[in-house]
Amino acid sequence: MKGFTLVELLIVMVILGLLASLVAPKMFGKVASSKVQTAKTQMELLSTALDMYKLDVGRYPTQLSELLTSDNNNWQGPYLPKEIPNDPWGNPYYFKYPGENAEYDLISYGSDGNAGGKDEATDVVY
Repeated sequence: MKGFTLVELLIVMVILGLLASLVAPKMFGKVASSKVQTAKTQMELLSTALDMYKLDVGRYPTQLSELLTSDNNNWQGPYLPKEIPNDPWGNPYYFKYPGENAEYDLISYGSDGNAGGKDEATDVVY
C-alpha cells in the first residue's frame, strides 16, 4: 500500500493556506456587508409594521413592543408574526417616537452597539 509522504502533505497544507489567505478576506468582507443589508431589510419590515400600527391607532407606538401587544382600543395587531428581532449583531434596535430627524428614529448601532463607529460598527439608520 502506498501513502503520502510528509513532504507531500506539507506542500498540500501550504497550498491550502495560501488559498485561504487569498479567499478569506474577501469572504469576511461579504459577511459584514450582508449584515448591514440584513439590518436594512429588518428595519423595512419594522417600518411597515409601524405604519400599519399608525393607520389603526392614529399615531406611532412609543416603543416597539406595542407592535405585539397594546391596550389601545383601536389596536388590531399583532403587527409582526414573531418577536421583535435583534439586529444582525445581536443588539436591540433603537426606536424613538417622536424622532429627532423624522417622525420616528429607527437605528441599528452596528457591531459595537454604540452610536457612531466605522466599518462594521457604523450605524444603520432607517
